[in-house]
Amino acid sequence: MKYAKIVLAGGNGYLGSVLANYYKTIARHVVILSRKSKAAEDNVETVLWDGRTEGQWTETLKDADMLINLCGKNVNCRYNEKNREEIIASRTVPTRLLNKVIAEMANPPKLWINVTSATIYRHAEDHSQDEYTGEIGYGFSIDVCKQWEASFFETETALTRKVALRMGIVLGRNDSVFPRLLNLVKFGLGGHQGDGQQYVSWIHEHDVARCTEWLLNNEGLVGVVNCVAPLAVKNTELMRLIRKAFGIPFGLPSPQWLLEIGMLLIGSETELVLKSRWVVPNRLLESGFVFQFPNAKHAIHDILSIRV
Repeated sequence: MKYAKIVLAGGNGYLGSVLANYYKTIARHVVILSRKSKAAEDNVETVLWDGRTEGQWTETLKDADMLINLCGKNVNCRYNEKNREEIIASRTVPTRLLNKVIAEMANPPKLWINVTSATIYRHAEDHSQDEYTGEIGYGFSIDVCKQWEASFFETETALTRKVALRMGIVLGRNDSVFPRLLNLVKFGLGGHQGDGQQYVSWIHEHDVARCTEWLLNNEGLVGVVNCVAPLAVKNTELMRLIRKAFGIPFGLPSPQWLLEIGMLLIGSETELVLKSRWVVPNRLLESGFVFQFPNAKHAIHDILSIRV
């Protein structure tokens, strides 16, 4: 085994399962900090925590190679006052708690990755946004990201390197955005959303896991890092690629007025679909990271293939 211990805070969701499955084959011990108890499986152990108070869970951080914090209420909801407060608190409260605990430890994790969001950048159709010159946007989603990253960097952790990993839309087989898009295609609704010209910054789930390991082994990477594939695609092209890969030639488009009605009915926000996220991973590329799935066509084919 290459690593002694990997800790996933709030790792009981989709991305947490992707990372746990990746690291359980190369780490002696994988710990998931979760509000829900679960029996240990092989070398993957779930430890209870509430994300608000210190407890026995703090012992799991000792001598860890890496902590990955995945905490955060799903933003796929209406942005009413109650949900806004929960979305912000579910990110900033656990982050500040981890900061307090780690800053006081003698043997804390070597690396702490806080998974944030690439939606912090502005709506961009004119040019891409990177870590150096990318322009921060405005609105509730961006305010969430700003508070989230501020709570991460506000405390110095001298013995623990920090990376804010600005994540794009993760494409994978289970419980990710991709199965929902595929369902639209299957039912003949897989045309573009809105005018279809908005960019989608995406990343294959396996490259997410590989990226975190790359960060662990490249100590010069610190601060903000974009976690997206190098080639963003427009919404109309992404839907075309999914239709073609699945063998369905046509899909009805969803104009903005219809999306607004649909999102209201399912309790979500059109921003999640219509915002143009054109983000590039310059720091990863500069450091030599090689994406296994740099383009959407190959990523979609891989997700749709049957893998053992």
